[in-house]
Amino acid sequence: MIKQHLIAWLVASLAFACQPNESKEVATTRTGYPDIDNINQKLLDNPNDPTLYAARAALYYDYDGFDNAIKDLQKALSIDSTNVEYLHLLADVYLDYFKSRLALETMEKAAMLHPENILTLLKLSEFQLILTQHDAAMRTVDQILKKDPQNAEAYFMMGMTFKEKKDTARAINSFQQAVNFDSNLSDGWLQLGQLFAAMNKPIAKLYFENAVRVNPENVENQHALAFYLANTANDLEAALEVYKKINTIDPQYEEAYYNAGLIYLDLNDIDKAFEQFDLALKVSPTHIRSYFYRGVASEMKGNLATAKADYEQALRMAPDYEAARERLAQLPKK
Repeated sequence: MIKQHLIAWLVASLAFACQPNESKEVATTRTGYPDIDNINQKLLDNPNDPTLYAARAALYYDYDGFDNAIKDLQKALSIDSTNVEYLHLLADVYLDYFKSRLALETMEKAAMLHPENILTLLKLSEFQLILTQHDAAMRTVDQILKKDPQNAEAYFMMGMTFKEKKDTARAINSFQQAVNFDSNLSDGWLQLGQLFAAMNKPIAKLYFENAVRVNPENVENQHALAFYLANTANDLEAALEVYKKINTIDPQYEEAYYNAGLIYLDLNDIDKAFEQFDLALKVSPTHIRSYFYRGVASEMKGNLATAKADYEQALRMAPDYEAARERLAQLPKK
């Protein structure tokens, strides 16, 4: 919700390529990167077309070329100074480049230039919340609701602000208002699930299921449901089914393999636990906890040499991992 690339309309039909090390305002030579070369060629013929600078900025941003993205957006804004999309993208670049003050100032400028633009005000409230300016965020939300009293995302932002302020009751009320006005707001259902799960309320399951129903391809929604089923509802079999579904959606999501492995350990199915930790490490060779628990599974299977290797690997990657140090010390010495 926070990071809005705006690439779809900025780049249009341009395909992406890796970021070149090119910083001239208009390149006159080919860089070897087709997308940038394409824009550069067009800029030779249209050096005052702000859409081209914005499109190139979007490419730079997508590959973390922050300085070049900022330079191109500043050029685009020097030609079209009130363009709200350019301002939104520039604010995103500043924020991801750890220039939070400039990010907020850019969004404040956008809101000043476009006070009736609800999307701009919503984005401003997000930035204010990120920078812990809770009162300012709430004022912006109030401004939105005066223009659109049934704006679900405004109530969502209100809920996030109350949540950050540890006002759980009003956060819940705000999120409930949000999903009342937009039953497809999966983030709202997710937040309600998390808040009620923290209070150990069974209704949390319904909220997590609603988040999944609304956006079933979102692995974070699925993971939240699985985590609740495993750790609060103690329905391990149901949680396993959700973790399997996650890895059908995204085979590279290592946390699903890892958490499934923990469940199999609880169920004393050691072979399947080992298999899941192994899968997690194939996807993410730096997943330290999977080394540790794969070691635990190996130790339980009697494969002490394999367990020792995994504990040692976990300690190489995290020297302060006390659990790994303790298990390693307890292994029988030859």
